[in-house]
Amino acid sequence: MHKFRKAVLYIILLLIAFIMLMPFYMMFVMSTLSTDQIYSFPPLMWFGSNAATNFVNMLGQINILRAFGNSCIVSISYTSLCLLFCSMGGYAFATYDFPGRDKLFGLLLATMMIPFTAGIIPWFMMMSKMHWLNSFWALIIPGCANAFGIFWMRQYCQNNVPVGLREAARIDGCSEWTIFFRVIMPILKPAYAALGIMQFVNTWNDFMQPLMILRDTAMQTLPLALKSMVSDRGNDYGAIMLASTFAVLPLLIAFLSASKFFMSGLTAGAIKE
Repeated sequence: MHKFRKAVLYIILLLIAFIMLMPFYMMFVMSTLSTDQIYSFPPLMWFGSNAATNFVNMLGQINILRAFGNSCIVSISYTSLCLLFCSMGGYAFATYDFPGRDKLFGLLLATMMIPFTAGIIPWFMMMSKMHWLNSFWALIIPGCANAFGIFWMRQYCQNNVPVGLREAARIDGCSEWTIFFRVIMPILKPAYAALGIMQFVNTWNDFMQPLMILRDTAMQTLPLALKSMVSDRGNDYGAIMLASTFAVLPLLIAFLSASKFFMSGLTAGAIKE
């Protein structure tokens, strides 16, 4: 009976995995088909021979390399700063007992209940006052120390950073900065991986903020470039699917390369024992 339940569980998990992976597979297949083949019925389930034509058509509509580079600049810069500042903030809330700490942390958590759309007009006005319109700074700096990231790192620090380790480092004469950068940061690798992937994916896929900030075509990120390929006069869906493939591949590579740390970060840092 136990083996039967285990087999049923595996079948259900395989079915769920198939359902989740099927859209990605079809996107890869459609990137090698022409628009007529994409609309054919029954749908083609195997790769075609139109990839080169789709690539040429894609390059004729957008500068995919420049959009890819812009997305890399924004996403990598934002994620790096987010990991640094959020880990510093989370470590401070978890370690130091300063006046008003709990109230300040509660206020920080309260900001998570405010949707971004509620503050989008003040945010845009601030970016305009700071002369950051049509600049990557508006997409990188404002949210690099966000409430969720600080909360995430605080929970992980509370559960996985031993107090004795910090005390031993202080006895050895290490400064607080040395303790954080040389002792604490290596322990936070799983939390960095989990938070980094989440922040990278959100920034890479972000459409609203780049749409409001970036005015020049040369500064478009990949979501804006993909949107520019959609027209009321007819669309080359083969080229669109190929561009979408280029946009998705970095996310798949980032997740697969850090999947081990990602899962351990989710299980160790998300729940307080």
